Amino acid sequence: MSAQKPVIGVIGGSGVYDLDGLQDIHWKAVKSPFGEPSDELLHGRLGDVQLIFLPRHGRGHKISPSEINYRANIDALKRAGVTEVISVSACGSFEEKLAPGTFVIIDQFIDRTFAREKSFFTSGLVAHVSMADPVCNRLGDVLESAANEQGIPVVRGGTYLAMEGPQFSSRAESELYRSWGCQVIGMTNMPEAKLAREAEICYATVAMVTDYDCWHPDHENVDVAAVIKVLMGNSEKARSLITAVAPKLAKRQSSCESGCHQALDNSLITAPEARDPEILKKLDAVAGRLLNNEQET
Repeated sequence: MSAQKPVIGVIGGSGVYDLDGLQDIHWKAVKSPFGEPSDELLHGRLGDVQLIFLPRHGRGHKISPSEINYRANIDALKRAGVTEVISVSACGSFEEKLAPGTFVIIDQFIDRTFAREKSFFTSGLVAHVSMADPVCNRLGDVLESAANEQGIPVVRGGTYLAMEGPQFSSRAESELYRSWGCQVIGMTNMPEAKLAREAEICYATVAMVTDYDCWHPDHENVDVAAVIKVLMGNSEKARSLITAVAPKLAKRQSSCESGCHQALDNSLITAPEARDPEILKKLDAVAGRLLNNEQET
């Protein structure tokens, strides 16, 4: 990664991709041994910065959060050369001060999902990566700076409760998550963040508040119509944010100082002689840096 020119990946809704000045635009399919990604990847260039966009739910929002193939998505981005990922996603707020329209740069997650494949490493090659600090602090710094420059209401730091969905929370659940000290709730950033860490890709979440979930006594319960209405405005701000942050991220001259690009160091636990060759083939992109280095030594 240290010698590789940064390639910025963006995961989010289709409204995020209509960037002013984006050139050389083309869609390209990427095959993954983990199945079908949500969609083709949209390649583009902003000045001399390469960006690659992935519609998380597919174009037209046709895939449910529980049915997204998160492993294929992250593997496809890795195969396309992506080195840092900005995840843009809608969320509900658990705090009065985090009003709809606010962007929250997440620094922690609580994963309450249960119906998703959460790791690239299965029986045949086991690995345990650290998720103590689940997002890239360097990306967070740049996103905060860019948001402030663009005049976007932004809060740095917060815990994202990842729920399974696709239904919204019950009132009891909403109050429970508030009592845990969570700031926002969403359905899509887990296991996305975990898989990005395993793939040694820098990852940061921009959680765009659309509603107050269902806990707030002075606001109506969340529904799709209300979410879409706020999303339209949030998408415009998200485009401004990505346009501002891309050239900043492209200035990286060495491997990520937060250690994201070496996340697998000291993580593989299966002895080399006990590793399943078929699993190794599937991991040629995700763990290629480490596995190739081991073969060379």
